[in-house]
Order: sequence, then C-alpha cells, then structure tokens
Amino acid sequence: MDVEVQVAFDCADPQKLAEFWAEAIAGYAFPPPPDGYATWESWADGENIPEAERNTMRVLIDRSGKRPNLYFQQVPETKAAKNRLHLDITVSRGLSGEERTDRVEEEVARLTKLGATVVERRTPPERWVVMADVEGNEFCVC
Repeated sequence: MDVEVQVAFDCADPQKLAEFWAEAIAGYAFPPPPDGYATWESWADGENIPEAERNTMRVLIDRSGKRPNLYFQQVPETKAAKNRLHLDITVSRGLSGEERTDRVEEEVARLTKLGATVVERRTPPERWVVMADVEGNEFCVC
C-alpha cells in the first residue's frame, strides 16, 4: 500500500502563509493550474467559485517529489497555543563553531525579511533559533 504524507497548516490566510513557506523552503512551489487553464484564477472563474471562497486552501509541492506536500487550510479560529508539531529548517549540517553560528544567523536574517520573527535563541551544546512564521506558527532554524 502506498502512503503519502502531507503536512497541514491551519491558518487565516492560506495564500499569504503558502507564499511565505514557498520562499522559506527551497524547492517548494505552487502546483501548475489544471490542463487548459493559464492560471488558477482562470480555473476558479471557469468553475464559478465565488471570490470569497477562493482563498480557503493552498498547496505547495516539492519540485523533486521527495518531500511531503505542504497544505494550508483556512480555519475560523486563531492560533491559541504553542504548536504540538513544527518544522525544522536545517541549514548548517556538517558545520560547527562560528561557521555554524554564521550560517544559522544568515538564514534567520533571510527569513526575518520574509516576515518571520525570532521567538527564542537556543545555545550550546546545539545552536538553533526558534522562529514564528507570518501567522505565528513556530519553526526552528538549526
């Protein structure tokens, strides 16, 4: 039996959150629109989907096909507590000391420009930074 894994995010604005993660994690992108349509907007027009219902979900796919899809679904409630599950963005594999610290900080700076915020910095024996995405979902840069 084939089993696929998809990571789902509850959120207020699927488009905004998906755009953040598409930039945050290299290799993820929005899937192309269905055959016969130049854009997802033209597909939605053809399916007569009302404007108010067009941002209820988004999906990002891994271009290499090796990692799970990221699925963003609109929910009415806001985030209320710490995530029980989070993503780690590993950028310093094989590095140590100052080189590791510099690489983590470079990634933190890049993600901050995309709208993420620093929640907490963790130090030795390991070095990582807890961050929050544009809707407050925690993730780690390590």
